[in-house]
Amino acid sequence: MLASFYRGKRVFLTGHTGFKGAWLALWLNQMDAKVGAYSAESPSTPSLWNLAKVEGDVERLGGDVRDPEEIARAMSSFQPDIVIHMAAQSLVRHSYAEPLLTFDTNVMGTANLLEAVRKTPCVRAVINVTSDKCYENREQSIGYREGDRMGGHDPYSASKGCAELVAASYIKSYFEKSRTAVASVRAGNVIGGGDFATDRLVPDMVRAFADKLPVHIRSPHATRPWQHVLEPLNGYLSLARKLFKNGQQFSGGWNFGPSDESTRTVGEMVQLFSELWGDEAVHQLDEDCHPHEATLLKLDCTKAMTELEWQPKMNFRRAMEMTASWYMEWNQGTDVRELTLNQIAGFDE
Repeated sequence: MLASFYRGKRVFLTGHTGFKGAWLALWLNQMDAKVGAYSAESPSTPSLWNLAKVEGDVERLGGDVRDPEEIARAMSSFQPDIVIHMAAQSLVRHSYAEPLLTFDTNVMGTANLLEAVRKTPCVRAVINVTSDKCYENREQSIGYREGDRMGGHDPYSASKGCAELVAASYIKSYFEKSRTAVASVRAGNVIGGGDFATDRLVPDMVRAFADKLPVHIRSPHATRPWQHVLEPLNGYLSLARKLFKNGQQFSGGWNFGPSDESTRTVGEMVQLFSELWGDEAVHQLDEDCHPHEATLLKLDCTKAMTELEWQPKMNFRRAMEMTASWYMEWNQGTDVRELTLNQIAGFDE
């Protein structure tokens, strides 16, 4: 269903050089979509973008979402049917070091993107990707729903809450009665092959285990909704299709998280990943003081399950197996493009 819909569609994708963006660019290319790519250079070395040779699958259009004139020119020249906005400063701890960069990229970048959409009437559907951390975290045991209060303790979380407010304002002010339908999407803690960001749990484990070193774990009792990267991407693609076909009926906020079974502690996640990696995997507690991060975080995805008929396909173990398998094969020299496309094909069956 998705492949037939996206064939020939013109998709303007920001953040394509990032972890999730590179996966999505590959998937869109496999479905014969025409991808106009707008992003800064790869945020890590190595990167999935370079390893999987995604450059040849897209039309590069520019790169800085903080530049309103550049992004408006790029969008006007490409004339997209669908816009998927993923460009962001995406790390909590980095946001403490670079708060102004974080707010400028995540808040004004979103405003610049939506302003460019407003000036490009051919756009029919917009997916604005934020984060599960956009919600004001009250450390509650029940999942956050789409209508819950936005907020954030750290600059990253606050910037994502602000980005949601920007999107809601643009919907009400400009898009509510137009042919352009806009939705904001919030995913859980996304894992999968090809993430090489610094100060993120899976890449930190991979680097340590590949070098036969112990990985240092900060918050083993913190609980997160772990999900494979293909799960939320499938949700975004499904929602964009609904926006394109049905318009304002599907605008607004949407959660895409795993089943309750996949909401696990950091300690449980590290233990399973270590077992899958093998005897060289060793972990130990990092007892240094660190900036605040949420302890408990969970999403309620009832809306997506009932109204979109979207369901997560993988349980916790399967998501971890696919992730560990990707990195182990990469570490052994397997062709990354083929490896990633095979995982997409297996998920899409």
